[in-house]
Amino acid sequence: MKALFPAPILSVALFALWLAIDLPPSAAHVALAFVVAILVPIVVAPLRPYHPRVRRPGLALKLAFDVLHDALVSNVEVARALMRGHDALPEGRFVRVPLDVREPGALAALAIITTIVPGTVWCELAHDRSAVLLHVLDPGDEAEFVAHYKARYERPLKEIFG
Repeated sequence: MKALFPAPILSVALFALWLAIDLPPSAAHVALAFVVAILVPIVVAPLRPYHPRVRRPGLALKLAFDVLHDALVSNVEVARALMRGHDALPEGRFVRVPLDVREPGALAALAIITTIVPGTVWCELAHDRSAVLLHVLDPGDEAEFVAHYKARYERPLKEIFG
């Protein structure tokens, strides 16, 4: 079964997205979606040498909602700052965040989360994966920002990817 569906979530996503492209789906499109959903993961399997293990999917869902919330709140804050004019824009600066997580899947997720939330940019990961350099639009107190970032994003990812 693993040979036919090397990435079942990818297969389901491809099937659903293929059908969503052309609504209402015809029988031919359903058949084509099925073929794409089976063949694409098989063809790209050699390109995915790393297979992360998600140990706490419930926590992953909670984290996704937290990130969505943070992104919405941050969008509103950035928009307000921009509407106030140049004089009201906060001074962005670089912040070094020491990392406890070293697992590649967790680091990739952390990079995506950082990029999704407006006002933060992932700039550099240390060669030994011990720290990340972020550019933050308005970090406030740096120590508080680092503690919040680690508690809100890194700690859940460490539990999820264990």
